[in-house]
Amino acid sequence: MEKVRIQKIIAESGMCSRRKAEEFIAAGKVKVNGHPCSLGDKAIPGKDLITVDGNKILVAKRRNLYYIMLHKPRGYVTTMNDELDRKCVTELLSDFPERVYPVGRLDKNSEGLLLLTNDGNFANDIMHPSKHVSKTYRVTVRPDINDEQLVQLASGVVIDGRKTAECSVVVLDKQPGRVVLQMTIHEGRNRQIRKMCEAVGLEVARLKRTAIGPLKLGMLQPGEYRELKPDELRAIRTAISK
Repeated sequence: MEKVRIQKIIAESGMCSRRKAEEFIAAGKVKVNGHPCSLGDKAIPGKDLITVDGNKILVAKRRNLYYIMLHKPRGYVTTMNDELDRKCVTELLSDFPERVYPVGRLDKNSEGLLLLTNDGNFANDIMHPSKHVSKTYRVTVRPDINDEQLVQLASGVVIDGRKTAECSVVVLDKQPGRVVLQMTIHEGRNRQIRKMCEAVGLEVARLKRTAIGPLKLGMLQPGEYRELKPDELRAIRTAISK
C-alpha cells in the first residue's frame, strides 16, 4: 500500500483539518508507531499506528462526509474543547451522529455563519489563503464613520505589521452614534474585521458573519444548524476551484 503524508491521513480521519494536523505535527503531538514525526513524513493508512496527543487515529475504509451550516451565537468559542471551560460550538451539535469540527474561527463575541465538517480536504480548501474564499460580515460600529475611514478600510489598513487586502465596505444604516456596515474580505487573518475597524478608530459593537462565498446564513436562528443542500455544496466547491 502506498504511503501517504501523515497530515492527510489525520485530516481524512475526520479529526481536524489538514492545516491543524500540520500544527499538531510541528508541536510534536503526533507519533507514528510510538515515534515523533515531522512535517513531510508519510505512513501507511490503517497499518501504521498514528496518535495525536495519545489518541489513536482511526482510518475508516468508507466514511460518510458531512457539511454543516451553524448559526454560532455569541458567547461560544470555535474549538472542540476549551481549557477555560467556556462553551464550545460543538455542544450545539451534541445530537449529531458524527463528529464534526469547525472550519476556521469566529471569536467568542462574534456570531453568525460557521461551517463544520469531517472532510479535512474540504476544510483545508475553505481556509487556505490561495483560494480567496470571500467572507461577508454585518458590522455595527461606534460612534460614526466618515469618508476617509471608509476609504481606509476598503483600500487596506496595517494590522499586526502587515497591510490587509482591498475589501468591499458598504454602509447599510447610519444613526446617531451607530453605523451598520457590510464588509466582505478575502482573507482569514485573526480577528481581522475587529482589528481593521480599531485601526481606523472605530469600536465594534456587534459582528455577525452572514456569508462564506456563495453560502448565506439566511433565516437560520442562533444555535440552529443544518446540513448543506446539494446545490449549496456544489456552489461552494465551485468557488473553491476558481
